[in-house]
Amino acid sequence: MNKVISLRRRRIPLMYKRLFAFYGPQKWWPAKTRLEVIVGAILTQNTNWGNVERAIVSLQRENLLSLERLRKISSSVLARHIRSCGYYNIKARRLKNFVDFVFCQYDGSLERMRRQPLVRLREHILSVNGVGPETADSILLYAFRKPIFVVDAYTQRILRRHGIINGPQDYHQMQQIFMRRLPREPQLFNEYHALLVRVGKDYCRTQPRCGQCPLKGL
Repeated sequence: MNKVISLRRRRIPLMYKRLFAFYGPQKWWPAKTRLEVIVGAILTQNTNWGNVERAIVSLQRENLLSLERLRKISSSVLARHIRSCGYYNIKARRLKNFVDFVFCQYDGSLERMRRQPLVRLREHILSVNGVGPETADSILLYAFRKPIFVVDAYTQRILRRHGIINGPQDYHQMQQIFMRRLPREPQLFNEYHALLVRVGKDYCRTQPRCGQCPLKGL
């Protein structure tokens, strides 16, 4: 049993080495500012990144990518600019909730948010209506460079298919698999999550392509 546990622990860093050697750096998150990362993290819920990019371009075109302008614009007008994301009325309210939270808790300063300790800031972000663990951790890691691992559906699928988890696991349990086995470095967590998404899209699909997968043999 100890040998099995030891193998599983080694498999986490080994998977990263395999993926990084195969794909190279992914240069995530594809955004120019912290706010753009935050907006993208909220909008990408239940949609693909291409749809999010179109919404962000629309916001940029209308000069709306600032906290002050997002605070002033109505939810209905905001929804029109993010229609490509789907569930646009819900997501417009979630964006407005987050912006109101920044002004209420941090006087409209993302830099003030960044200076908060990880645990406290995570609790605060999770208190925003409509923001769940994956979205909160994406904001923490990619916008604020906090050392926390992001878990998504690709992560869960890959862990299960490689025998690292069995049966249902909650978000925190899967996150801890990585947090306990890797150095707590934001750049490492950044690359690893991005690489898991990449291999999930390319190979670990609903119908897997195991024969060509860079993780074959693990």
